[in-house]
Amino acid sequence: MSTDDHPARNPRQPAGAGSYRLLSVIVPVYNERNTVGEIIRRMRRVDLPIDREIVVVDDGSVDGTDKILAALEDSTVRVVSHGINRGKGAAVRTGISAARGDLILIQDADLEYDPGDWPRLVAPILQGKTKVVFGSRYIGERETTSIAHWIGDRSLALLATLLFNATVSDIETGYKVIDREVLESLGLQADRFDFEPEITARLLRRGHRVYEVPVTYAGRTPNEGRKFTWRDGVAAGWTLVRLRFEPDPGARRR
Repeated sequence: MSTDDHPARNPRQPAGAGSYRLLSVIVPVYNERNTVGEIIRRMRRVDLPIDREIVVVDDGSVDGTDKILAALEDSTVRVVSHGINRGKGAAVRTGISAARGDLILIQDADLEYDPGDWPRLVAPILQGKTKVVFGSRYIGERETTSIAHWIGDRSLALLATLLFNATVSDIETGYKVIDREVLESLGLQADRFDFEPEITARLLRRGHRVYEVPVTYAGRTPNEGRKFTWRDGVAAGWTLVRLRFEPDPGARRR
């Protein structure tokens, strides 16, 4: 999609309130028939100081999610589909390509994250404080979690801090809000759960300031449908190390 398809911003106007016209919410979905209807209902109810669109990317679901999405699609919700499961990163990148907004928010479809936090997430960007916001699960309200989950998340955050000399408390958070121009400059390539460490690594390596705000979180167990495993955690750590030292493909875009 060409930049002409996106709402224009005055290049001389500083980032902040008035410079963003449309928030695009990208929702990657894979086999979430039990939660996708409810998450879309919650997203529609959020009161924001900016217009929004919701772009749902059905990543090859085989559990009937596609039928639920077909019934929910309207002028505010657009559905894009992958013929086969390609992974969260691929779904997010497809969503970005389909989105029209100049501000991008990533929202999981599994009810672990509360859309009621959206105003808090977009506020620092609309106020001109930053162009990147992460919603941290470790500085806000949250349910208790397993020690293995806690150690994994905190270890990845510490590794990112050491590699990139920038403190981020939660790199695996599913809540990230980013200026579209910044996001498109990163040259993202990840297809699966390595999307989270990739986007964090590329942002920090470029020197972008990540502004963190607290978000509520109600994590699922594997029996409840949680898809992230310890293998994904190992892959995330390797992704951080690899992207710290290999050439940055997005740097050529600047």
